[in-house]
Amino acid sequence: MAEPLYLRARVEGEAAALLAEPELVHSLVDALESPLNVVLPEQAAANAEEFGAVLGRHRLKGRVLFAHKASASSALLRRLADTAAGVDVASLGELQHALGCGFTPDRITATGPKSPQFLWLAARSGVTVAVDSAEELDLLAGLLRGHALPRCRTMLRLSGFTAPGVRVRSRLSRFGIPVAALEDTLDRVVRYGDVLDLVGVAYHLDTTSLTEKATALEGCLRALTACRDRELSPGIVDIGGGFGISYLAHREDWDTYTSALSAAALGTRPALAWGGHGYGLRNDKGTLRGSLALYPSWRPAAGAHYLDELLSAPSSAQLGGRPLAALALEHLYDVHAEPGRALLDQCGLTLATVQEVRRPPDGGADLWVRLAAKADDIALEEHGVLLDPVLLPRPGTSEAADPGPYGTGPYGADSYGAGSYGRGPVAVHLFGHLCLETDLITRRLVHLPRAPRPGDVLAFANTAAYCMDFHAGRSQRHPAARKVALWRSGGSWKWCLDEAYWPTVHKGEPQ
Repeated sequence: MAEPLYLRARVEGEAAALLAEPELVHSLVDALESPLNVVLPEQAAANAEEFGAVLGRHRLKGRVLFAHKASASSALLRRLADTAAGVDVASLGELQHALGCGFTPDRITATGPKSPQFLWLAARSGVTVAVDSAEELDLLAGLLRGHALPRCRTMLRLSGFTAPGVRVRSRLSRFGIPVAALEDTLDRVVRYGDVLDLVGVAYHLDTTSLTEKATALEGCLRALTACRDRELSPGIVDIGGGFGISYLAHREDWDTYTSALSAAALGTRPALAWGGHGYGLRNDKGTLRGSLALYPSWRPAAGAHYLDELLSAPSSAQLGGRPLAALALEHLYDVHAEPGRALLDQCGLTLATVQEVRRPPDGGADLWVRLAAKADDIALEEHGVLLDPVLLPRPGTSEAADPGPYGTGPYGADSYGAGSYGRGPVAVHLFGHLCLETDLITRRLVHLPRAPRPGDVLAFANTAAYCMDFHAGRSQRHPAARKVALWRSGGSWKWCLDEAYWPTVHKGEPQ
């Protein structure tokens, strides 16, 4: 076999501690069936604290709001409700869920596309509403007046920022009021002053570019000045999310794999994916065309570290080049952030049992591995994320006797290597159990440290954000994956079904 192309998962904290106990993992899957989603509420609380600490280091007041769209888990939401975090909701159902999980209205912001019902409940319950357009502003004001509702705390979500003096412009977005229309929008705000209380401005950009986000943050600070010129007194700038996760343990893995993808697209090495799939790359008469349609699975700065870099970024020359955080602090503005994916870093895994392992009919060297799961249950690739699963041999087998990646403490990504099968690394295609040719858990060829066997479990790390819930279904009457919450208490693991978790549980109080 050619040199294996690993994409070794970054596994830390509670997730690493869980994978260091494969007998527990297998017992959970045996009891609750494959596939099984595991969420780790304590890790979410720790992540929220880390984001809050970044604001503190910059001497900023503000709030970290969990972007609810990233997960449907009740356990994660209830645990975050027991911290200082807030929540950003983007639908009527999410608002109802957040209220039911313990968030008070002053800790909730309503964003995203809004129906009249969503707007009514947001206004009726007293949450802050981030308005996306002039039309939505009109609708909100009409509801408030028509139903004699209290004044609504309102934010203006802005888009279309430009940097003064340089050619930097944020990309076109479906969401947000163009900065160019700010004056007209403020006319509306003043006109609706009897029912609207403008408390701040916001942005949310679908980009990983620090430069674009810094441009947007500076644009929001300028917009707050324009508001004050109208004798309005907003004091919050909400910088949205997009802080990201670094899914891989090693940059070299990512660089080597993406280079190999380019070579495969050009035909200078064998294909790396089923059916020659190129992840956005193609060969046009010997020239590489297209762009890589993948999430950057390794990132030099992600999560709270990315937030720190953004707040430390210099402003434009017109504002003296001072750090953006310093400008916000100078005006005593609160800074809100809405991490979704980043707040759930290391907060969950998806477990799937190996059902069948066989050689392909053409006699190739790769193994075909069918899991007791479908592609929608493990939707990493649907979100552009590539990373290797962790192989957990069934306890009591000769393969499990080899400690492999687990014998020297918590799971470490550097431990891939030859195992007790005696053949070292193997290349596998991972298929789901639907009767569909397209049911591919991964399109790409995956390298594992040893050959899996029926009954083994593959653990897919870092699936709590988006991958557990966005595509879950019951195709062919296969059940949707159950979800369980795990936490450690008194030196041992405790667990319950996701819906049965309440913050009293982790503190050892009666349920």
